[in-house]
Amino acid sequence: MVIRIGPAGWSYVDWEGVVYPRKKPPGFHPLRYLAQYVDCIELNSSFYGTPRADYAAKWLEHVRDRPHFRFTAKLQDIFTHHSFRDSMRLREEADRFRAGLAPLREAGRLAGLLVQFPFSFRPTPGAKRRLEWIAETFLDHSLILEVRHKDWFEPGARDRIAGMGYNLASIDLPDHKDHPPHTVEPTGPLGYLRLHGRNRAAWFDSAAGRDQRYDYLYGKEEVLRLAETARRIAGGTEAVYVITNNHFSGKAVANVLELRSEIEGVAPRAPHELVLEYPRLKKVTRPDGGQSTLFDD
Repeated sequence: MVIRIGPAGWSYVDWEGVVYPRKKPPGFHPLRYLAQYVDCIELNSSFYGTPRADYAAKWLEHVRDRPHFRFTAKLQDIFTHHSFRDSMRLREEADRFRAGLAPLREAGRLAGLLVQFPFSFRPTPGAKRRLEWIAETFLDHSLILEVRHKDWFEPGARDRIAGMGYNLASIDLPDHKDHPPHTVEPTGPLGYLRLHGRNRAAWFDSAAGRDQRYDYLYGKEEVLRLAETARRIAGGTEAVYVITNNHFSGKAVANVLELRSEIEGVAPRAPHELVLEYPRLKKVTRPDGGQSTLFDD
């Protein structure tokens, strides 16, 4: 049973002095630092722009001493959040996207692409054509599908998703009558559990910003139930990725460490600053003292 647990992204201003040390030694890089504590990361920068192969090569270098570390990458928004029309331009964009992540894939470090759609994406004929196009265009990657409306989880729609080769993600969102169930049966060999937090007030507030929506720390009992969910998904898959997207002020990393403690049955190491911010971590982790010394030149 392989369960990897990590956050969505690593570049957040509000992680400074919370996840990352206030005083940084020469050669510090946040990815290299974070990889001491987690065994996967979901790339979210790939959603906002075409990834660059030279950056991907540098990311590989930062985790070279951690052979079990893996990345997943969020598919660029032009494929999922913009109006869709098959065109030469879109196919060229897909080629550039694949090329940008090629170093990770060729090194065996890219576990899959997350194809995430907004709540407004419903199972219509047009949506089916878009999903088919993405599945065919990125056939050489493991594809994880995140859809946020309950209609996608009806048997017919779910069967079509499986037939296209997608690994359907389970997502944890604030409760809503049109949201999907928190846990779904896997449709492929790759399990994916994505945790957005349960900040209901901000989630449904159109005036709330990104940081407000994802400002949520899962409580102890919630962590226990999520760990059990991950184990259940693992029973029907080859590997499971648990991704915490409740990123504000390092909450994603705090919950990663709590989940690791519960699932792995051992106390993982924890950044000193993070334990100061979230003292309850003292009970389930091994806090680093003051400054970590595990940096490369």
